[in-house]
Amino acid sequence: MPYTLQPDEGYGLDIESTEYLKERPQAGDRWILNFGPQHPATHTTLRLVLELDGERIVRATPHIGYLHSGFEKLGEHHDYNQYVCTVSRMDYVSPIVNDIAWHLAVERLLGVPITPRCTVVRTILAELGRLQNHLLCVGAAALDLGALTGFLYGFNEREFLYDIIEYVSGQRFHPDWSRVGGAWRDIPDDEVFKRMVKEFINVRMAKTIADLETLLNRNRIFVDRLQGVGIISREDACAWSLSGPVARASGVRQDIRKSEPYLCFANNWDGNGAEAVSFQVAVATSGDCLARYLVRVEEIKQSIGIIRQLIDRIPSGPIDPQSDSKHRIAPQGDVYGSIEATIQVFELMMHNRGWTAPVGEVYNAIESPNGELGYYIVANGTKYPWRARTRPPSYLHFSVFPKLIEGHQLADVVAVVGSLNIIAAELDR
Repeated sequence: MPYTLQPDEGYGLDIESTEYLKERPQAGDRWILNFGPQHPATHTTLRLVLELDGERIVRATPHIGYLHSGFEKLGEHHDYNQYVCTVSRMDYVSPIVNDIAWHLAVERLLGVPITPRCTVVRTILAELGRLQNHLLCVGAAALDLGALTGFLYGFNEREFLYDIIEYVSGQRFHPDWSRVGGAWRDIPDDEVFKRMVKEFINVRMAKTIADLETLLNRNRIFVDRLQGVGIISREDACAWSLSGPVARASGVRQDIRKSEPYLCFANNWDGNGAEAVSFQVAVATSGDCLARYLVRVEEIKQSIGIIRQLIDRIPSGPIDPQSDSKHRIAPQGDVYGSIEATIQVFELMMHNRGWTAPVGEVYNAIESPNGELGYYIVANGTKYPWRARTRPPSYLHFSVFPKLIEGHQLADVVAVVGSLNIIAAELDR
């Protein structure tokens, strides 16, 4: 027989380690299970090879890089504006955040300033992207454990976020909105934008968060499935270079918006002494799946507070830098009526023209919904990066999965994977 039942060795369901297996290295009832990529919780590209002793996980091996899209290699063949269409697909849950992160790195490389209006709008959109990501994650935390209602509470509101993103960028799922120094277009109408955002954060989100917390926070089944599962200590979180909600749930008080402030998180963001927006860094100490869920819920509330501080403070003026035409694409209306604007567009877009990038390298990171999202760019003086390297949070978080799951039961796999919020496209290598 391929599998032989063994007598009970005296361990129970309350065991959360595999110490008892050290004396049984060649136990006959071990078996290998491929978890994914077909499993609904594995995003069609994640593959976990689990070694099981009964239903207890002895060893887990994550296989990374099954998307085969070559995202980083494409960065060597796209110019500094074109590559935004690629980076937005690395995190398809909140793509606007990737757009902004990429161009902040490019602007640091080229030394291009952004206007106060662009600074505020980017900050608002980045926090809306954080809401997009966290709503899906906390909703899926319930769905992965068999509860559909919590998922619907979070997922339904994302449609209204897509309405806002579509209004600003003209595209619903992959906005590709930012450009070097600004954006491909300004907000069509400030008052309409403000009304849409206020309706979402003040009316819809208030009800959604109340419904989610009422349904899940004290739900015994939900809490029992997450509490004490997938624990990682503060020391291990630092040693494994974890970031974002995963690290903060283990007591690591690290948030790039505070430690290396950018956009409206920095003082004097408008050039006239404006103070940085105020918010609290959500931190827990237990380091388990429940803590990661609670940290994300609190971050939703903090993001709403950040947006409230800025939504009525959007400055007037241009969204693109007017003084640096070398890096600015002329507005479409000007192209139709001005020969200078037409020439400017051709100078940037022709294959043998474009930006004069300095020879050098730069790394710039922001606090994305899942943690530190950074881009390392090596420039060789041409209009294309010589190297475009991504530091995605999911890539590092997936590598720590074996440490979190070993000793737990098979049913805990979806809880741990969901709490890490792995974005499969960020694993592409």
